[in-house]
Amino acid sequence: MNSILIIAHAPLAHALRECALHVFPDCAEGVVALDVQPHTSPEETFSMARIAMEQMRSSHFLVLTDVFGATPCNVAQKLVDGVKSKLSTGVNLPMLLRTVSYRHESLEALVSRALIGGSQGIMQVAITAPQNQARKKHDQSHYDHQQ
Repeated sequence: MNSILIIAHAPLAHALRECALHVFPDCAEGVVALDVQPHTSPEETFSMARIAMEQMRSSHFLVLTDVFGATPCNVAQKLVDGVKSKLSTGVNLPMLLRTVSYRHESLEALVSRALIGGSQGIMQVAITAPQNQARKKHDQSHYDHQQ
């Protein structure tokens, strides 16, 4: 089974992990978070990430980072080998939940699932009146004119 390492600006990595544990309480050992603190050097972050990977009992890793080109991503690029570990950026909660759900699949399939989950989780939602509820004449709100 693949392990997932989240490397992101503090406190995002741990917050995402906590959300994943809320939905999938059994994934605690397979999902590790590393928050990059503002004044921590890239070298120190790399060392912490390397230790985190070594402590997980897995031969394959998906590393998720928040922003391409930022320190978490730059550190992760040095960390992954492209064979036993892969990197995806732009992590969001739908992406993480999808990867946790399918972490038993091959690493290549997991990367695909992560990217699809992340992009499908982003959408504009239209605000509509509650379905199948007739509004009474005297049931108007002073907020009706606002969007």
